[in-house]
Amino acid sequence: MNKPYSPLRVKGRAMRRKLVGDAYADKLDQDLYADPIMEKFAELTQEMLFGTLWARPGLDLKTRTLVTLISDAATGRTTELKVHLRFARNHGWSEDELVEALLHLLGYVGAPLVREAVIAAKETFAEMRAEAS
Repeated sequence: MNKPYSPLRVKGRAMRRKLVGDAYADKLDQDLYADPIMEKFAELTQEMLFGTLWARPGLDLKTRTLVTLISDAATGRTTELKVHLRFARNHGWSEDELVEALLHLLGYVGAPLVREAVIAAKETFAEMRAEAS
């Protein structure tokens, strides 16, 4: 039997759902986090990242999404970038604004990382458009 979620995890799960949207949160829970190993990861990230960091005062969610996806792009974290691009789109950034932010990194982190990030954006935006129709 599953143990009940801590209050911090409940808060974190609500924040994650707010960031990524109901349908994608459900998909992650059913496809990825249903695995017992990934459930351990989910518990920690939902408490620490979403329940604590994302819920801190001082920055709005729109700004936090941009900071996060720029960090992903600059460090070559393409899988995470795709998730965080969804966060950013769901919180008011347009596709054009996000691509421009990624292109701005060209002179700072280099063409290979930016190329991968732009490819990830193209794929993620296409998936999101398909899901919306």
